[in-house]
Amino acid sequence: MKIKKYLDFKLILLLAGFYALFNLVYITKTAYLQVNFPDMRPVPWYDFLVNNILIDWLVVVFYMSIIAISTKRFLHKNYSWVKIISIHIVFSILIGFIIRLIFDLYGILSGLFTLEEYTIRESFTRFMIVVDLNFLIYFAMTFIIYTYYYVKQVKEAEHHRAQLETQLVNTRMKMLSSQLQPHFLFNTLNSIAVLADLDKQKAKDTIADLSDFLREILYSGEENVIALEKEMRTLEYYLNILNVRFSDHLRINKEVDERLLSKKVPALLLQPILENSIKHGYSYEHIDLEVTIRIYAEGNELIIKVINDGTGLKAGTEELMKKGKGLANIDARLSNLYGNNYSFQITNRRFGTGVETLVKIPLS
Repeated sequence: MKIKKYLDFKLILLLAGFYALFNLVYITKTAYLQVNFPDMRPVPWYDFLVNNILIDWLVVVFYMSIIAISTKRFLHKNYSWVKIISIHIVFSILIGFIIRLIFDLYGILSGLFTLEEYTIRESFTRFMIVVDLNFLIYFAMTFIIYTYYYVKQVKEAEHHRAQLETQLVNTRMKMLSSQLQPHFLFNTLNSIAVLADLDKQKAKDTIADLSDFLREILYSGEENVIALEKEMRTLEYYLNILNVRFSDHLRINKEVDERLLSKKVPALLLQPILENSIKHGYSYEHIDLEVTIRIYAEGNELIIKVINDGTGLKAGTEELMKKGKGLANIDARLSNLYGNNYSFQITNRRFGTGVETLVKIPLS
């Protein structure tokens, strides 16, 4: 399973094709020399193609497959370039020894020469004759490996960024669509109309909050992660509107560690979570609702909790994700931003009534 994780068959085919091309050039050169220089010692073509070219190709491709696996591990472990280059220099010399030993062993087993005829000095001389060529071939293939992984990472990063941008746009459109629904605008405008007679300043403040909130959704930039302070400012506009609309029937508590205000969080994360908590918290049995927003650090994680004391859930997190596009979009964005290094759960509270929405992301 681990080998499968690090083994890329497209890369192996690319390396095999490159070395096959190299061998083809070598065969062409040998054939040319044989034809144009008849005084040269004739090459037994069967032995040359099978005993030399084919075996050499198999050994090199197998060896470079191991190097490709090792290289991917190096990239994952973030080794320094000095360490990586030093390792590859050792490997480039080692490949010559391995090929030489395999050919010597094959020669003894196939009867090309006996064990008594074999000498280490002669074998080492053969190794030294091609050591520079082995070195160049090794680093040419290593260059192919790194180029392949680099291009692949660039393409994945571009695809990843495009996904995040699309999801952010979808989030903005979803939020805008939600807030432009007749019930939200009519209720907010009705509240402003009532306030116009009772408290003109509060009516003006509510109009400003509505304007600022919609502006934040539409024109707050294309950043996928923003400072928690900025995210809280956007949420504040929304809370001010809710306080006017729901008056005494909604109480919202904020427990935010101020030391975390500079930390990065996904843009437009809190408002849809809070909206979902309020929307599903109210019922005929719960006409008054209290919602608590808690944001704090725990180890290397930033914890966001939105807790209400309203109606409990009848479905699990996975079922809710399937039903609600907004929640599914939040989960998809978190997945693209943090991979598997996050948690997003919506569960009934263990003690008392209500629902708890929990988000855990890396502290950055």
